[in-house]
Amino acid sequence: MYSEQDIDLLREKGITEAQIDAQLHHFQTGFPYLPIEAAASVEKGIMRVTEEMEEFYLNAWCDYLKSEKKMIKFVPASGAASRMFKDIYAFLDADYEEPSTAVEKTFFAQLTQFAFFVSLDETCKDIFGKGAEELCHEGRYKEVVAALLYPEGLNYGNMPKGLLLFHKYPEGNRTPLGEHLTEGTLYAKNSKNEVNVHFTVSAEHKEMFELLVAARKLNYEFKLGASFSVTYSIQKPATDTIAVDMSNRPFRDEDGTLLFRPGGHGALIENLNDLDADILFVKNIDNVVPDRLKENEAHYKKLLAGILVTMQQRAFAYLRKLELAGVTAEELDEMLAFTENELCITYPGTFETDESLKIYLKRKLDRPFRVCGMVKNEGEPGGGPFIVVNADGTSSLQILESSQINKHDAKAMNAFKNGSHFNPVDLVCGVKRYQDDKFDLAKFVDPNTGFISHKSKNGKELKALELPGLWNGAMSDWNTIFVEVPVSTFNPVKSVNDLLRPEHQS
Repeated sequence: MYSEQDIDLLREKGITEAQIDAQLHHFQTGFPYLPIEAAASVEKGIMRVTEEMEEFYLNAWCDYLKSEKKMIKFVPASGAASRMFKDIYAFLDADYEEPSTAVEKTFFAQLTQFAFFVSLDETCKDIFGKGAEELCHEGRYKEVVAALLYPEGLNYGNMPKGLLLFHKYPEGNRTPLGEHLTEGTLYAKNSKNEVNVHFTVSAEHKEMFELLVAARKLNYEFKLGASFSVTYSIQKPATDTIAVDMSNRPFRDEDGTLLFRPGGHGALIENLNDLDADILFVKNIDNVVPDRLKENEAHYKKLLAGILVTMQQRAFAYLRKLELAGVTAEELDEMLAFTENELCITYPGTFETDESLKIYLKRKLDRPFRVCGMVKNEGEPGGGPFIVVNADGTSSLQILESSQINKHDAKAMNAFKNGSHFNPVDLVCGVKRYQDDKFDLAKFVDPNTGFISHKSKNGKELKALELPGLWNGAMSDWNTIFVEVPVSTFNPVKSVNDLLRPEHQS
């Protein structure tokens, strides 16, 4: 089936024929839907923290920061900015010259409010001899857009989102990269004033990230009183997945080469697994705010982290007790109640012996922990929190995307439509075992939670396989706690005009 050229390509990527065969099988059979018991809610599955408990958890995180444990802020940052400018690209291709749609009119009417305006204005002067506003007054709107998006100008259409100017400051405007470094000092700075930040980037943009950090790092350290350790990783070629044609046969380019595509953000579980840390904060590159709003963001990050270390330490204490010979029936009942009430794990049967209960408790407690912020659903896109039946018959908390839900299952669709909260990708993860060694995170992925999407290449339709999502199936077998946080902690920039929202203005 595979030519020598194919085998060479597989070797280069570090992919085996068995992996390809498994992927082709998924294209043939599809992925099973997950059985849903209900949407998680504050009545069951989502913790709503009282003021009294909030102080307790914040103090728990403050104490943890004084330890020798290592924290890393993990930021997926390989996303290109091109999707941010989808509507502005459409204007360039339109058969009219003046702004026509609401998006276009808003963009040009408030052009000076963007943090990148000064750079754009200077670029327009260099290219056209006139500033951006003057060009707009002359009706030369498309030349302004070209100066913003094309390589001859600022090249924002081909830049990573993390390196665009997002927010205005008197001392110099700031990119999401700079905002993440600044934010990290507020909740992830250890007792030595060190802040560890890790960006996952695309190979072609890695040097650009490194150059910007090198240029700004000392200024940030001086201003913020912190020492930054900034590291990077690239999505591994071995996590690429094969594409197929509409008949589920391997898709080949015009030269006969097999076509592979990035496996989606689920591939980043490998990057996460490579990091040596006790606690990992996970947050998307575009979910940042100016300094005036950062204290609110940091407050809830510390709250989530405090809940994580508190629950994790309880699990550790139980696991150590399970190693002893004299565990009482009352202690076992307490541990089972912890898994049911705090971790929302339900076992459908009964335990015939204390020994079978011990085995179950060890298996459920000795897993990575994650605490996920959940905001009330106000129509924003994002995965939702659900109570799901697992392969072993237990039910537990999972984050699901709409593609994982059976549209023909009335119960599942009712739960999906009536869900009260959604996931803004706001995670704090505990990835060390109670013996202080690292978990192998690859062992906690549910491989049956990927999905198939439809794409095209050179005008030909194809199917692409997405790996289990980073905060979905890639963390399927983790201990999960959902915590309600305010919507004010969720401020993504999906479209360029989102930067005009009050949350992104000075």
